[in-house]
This record gives sequence, structure tokens and C-alpha cells, in this order.
Amino acid sequence: MLSTILSRRLEQRDVHYGWIVAATAFLTMLVTAGTIGAPSVLILPLQKEFGWEATQISAALAMRFLLFGLMAPFAAALMNRFGMRRMALTAITVVFTGMGLSLFMREVWQLIVLWGFVVGIGTGLTAMVMGATVATRWFTARRGLVIGLLTASTATGQLVFLPLIAALTEAYGWRAAILFILAMLLVCAATMLLFMRDRPSDLGLRPYGQVVDDPPVTGGLKTNSPIDVLIDASKTRIFWMLFLSFFVCGASTNGLIQTHFVSLCADYGMTAITATGVLAIIGLFDFAGTVASGWLSDRYDNRWLLFWYYGLRGLSLLWLPFTGFEFLGLSIFAIFYGLDWVATVPPTVKLTAQHFGRERANMVFGWVFTGHQIGAAFAAFGGGFIRDNYASYLPALMIAGALCLMAAPLVLSAGTAKLKPATVS
Repeated sequence: MLSTILSRRLEQRDVHYGWIVAATAFLTMLVTAGTIGAPSVLILPLQKEFGWEATQISAALAMRFLLFGLMAPFAAALMNRFGMRRMALTAITVVFTGMGLSLFMREVWQLIVLWGFVVGIGTGLTAMVMGATVATRWFTARRGLVIGLLTASTATGQLVFLPLIAALTEAYGWRAAILFILAMLLVCAATMLLFMRDRPSDLGLRPYGQVVDDPPVTGGLKTNSPIDVLIDASKTRIFWMLFLSFFVCGASTNGLIQTHFVSLCADYGMTAITATGVLAIIGLFDFAGTVASGWLSDRYDNRWLLFWYYGLRGLSLLWLPFTGFEFLGLSIFAIFYGLDWVATVPPTVKLTAQHFGRERANMVFGWVFTGHQIGAAFAAFGGGFIRDNYASYLPALMIAGALCLMAAPLVLSAGTAKLKPATVS
């Protein structure tokens, strides 16, 4: 009822309700991303309180990343079947339960179950496919810009909350930081309940920028399984280009820098608050870079955008050890790397929608995003393993930088021909 009234008032002002839906998704993705990013600040406090090794904690975080990605295509199918609002509220409930119970954990297996499995599954029920779903369903014009905004919310949420979480942890302990996250999840759930709607047709609207109605969907799309979609998509060259390049994206961002940057800086005598401040700078510049990437993806060849993004990211990671981990050098790294943090997502989503169609785009992108999170899990665990065995994170930085430089030419290998979208069975 509130949505209908609001949509009518917005129409009188020539404002589309899709922007309200996008804002609601923005908040949801921002908060759930903060939940994903928070444990990176808590590695050292958990080691101090419980005596757990970095490899053990990294195993839980790697499991979280892996499930966050593996759930994505199934989350897309569930959104198609039950609706975005219902699935988002379910996801928030699961994450709230996992984080709430972690207040009482004492053993490392409890960390793996709660932060690895429960939080991984809960956040995976929305993952980044919510942004792809909102953008493809609610927008025809400005779709790349919307993808950029929603993608920026995910990456920014993983980083900008970190200084506050670090400050709460230092002042009151890591449990206080968890309580802050729980409060934010409650705010997110209330907003989702009030404003989210699944499709423009629910309010008698067309997607933003579309002047005629979409043709009716036939063939029982809602009964398509994610496995069927994967089988169809995996027969195309562009799917594997997107999947492998997104593996590198996850390894070089969430898996390595987001998870291990605070511990990396601690090796050079930097406090957690200072290190998370650098991550916050990355998050702020990421917001600008990702929104700009969305704007650019509406205007230029998305393959060439990805080529430059991966190449520049690889160079920045190779340069990081030479900053001396001093303020000036790290600030330059934060700006340069931050602009490119997840700028890869808008071109990737646009390519997915172009080649696989509006209704299947979220499920195909879900599988592509699975590659992203497999890469993140690989780097999250690998970074901890390398630190424990070689007393340094530098080999991990070199590997991540080299992978980015390999991904840059890979994204051009799909060619320029537009592929025929997979048929609906």
C-alpha cells in the first residue's frame, strides 16, 4: 500500500519508483557487505583472545567467501521464484542469526560454522545478484549507471564500516562491533519490508526508460534450474571468459586485500585503526570509480574497459610492497587501487545481460559471481597459509598482481560478435 501511494506521488513529480527500489537494494547490499568485511578487522583480536592461528581463521573466512559465491546462482533462481523482498528478508534473518550466535563462540569450529557456513549462506542469498536483478528488471535506460551504484554499495560497505568496527573493537572489544552490525541489519530489514518490490509491473509501471511493455515471457522460465542455466551458458566462450576473469577479480580484492590488509599492515607496525582508515579511503574512491565505470559501460566497449581495469589493478598490487607502508605511499596506493576495486562489475554485468537476456541475466551472472568468490576463497586461505609458512604476505601480493596482468588480455578473447541468448526451455 505504501509503495503504491509513493509510486503515484513520484509519478506526479516525474520520478520513477525504480530509484526507490535501487536505493533500498543499495542499503541492503551496503549493510550485508559490511557484515562480509567486518571479520577481516577481527582476525587479530580473535587470535589474541582464543590463540587461534591465522590459517584457522582464514579457513572460516574462505568458507564464507566460497558459499557467498556458490549460493549466487541459486539465489537468483529463488529471487525469480519467490521475489527479491522475501529472499532478502530471509537472508538478513540468517545473517543476523549467525552473527548473533557468534557472540558466544569459544571454539574454532564454532567460528567456521557461524562465520563460514551460516553467514556465508545468508549473505549468498542476496549476493551481488540482487544488484543485477534490480538493474535488469527495473531499468532499461541508465542500467550501467545503476549497476555501478549498486556494485559500489557492496564494495564500499565492505570497507567504509571498517574504521568504526576497528574503533569499537579497540575500545569495547570485538563483541561490541558485532552488536553494531546486528543493529544495522535490523534497520536494513525494516527498509526492505517497506519499500522493496519485485517488478515494475507489480505497481503498474514499465522499467525506467522503456516506452513499450516487454513481450510476455513464455516457456516456464521460473522452473528453469540454475544447473540448466549453467549447462547452457557454459557452452559459450564468453561465459568462461567472464568466469575466469572474475575469479581473478575476487582473488585480487575480497580474498587478499579485504581479508589480509589489516594483518599485512600490522607486520609493518601499523595499527588496525590506521590500516582500516586506508581501506576506507579505498572504499570511498571505489565508490567514485565504480559509478564512473557504470557510466562508461553505457558508452564504450566493455571488453576494453575490463582490459584496462585488470591491467591497472595488477600494476598497483605489484607496486604495493614498494610503498614502504608509509602514509604517503599507502595513500597513493589506496586512491589508485580504490578507483579500480570493483570497477570490473558493471562491464561484466552488462556483457552478461547482452549475451544471455534480461530474464536469465541474474542467474548467469550468479554463476560468473561464483567464479569471483572461488577466487576470493582461494586468496583468503592462501594468504593466511603463505603468512604462516613464509612469515610474509609479499608472495601473495606478487601472485595476485600477476593473475591480474594475465586476466587483462583474457577479457579480449571473446571477440566482438554478439552471441545468441540461451533459449528458455
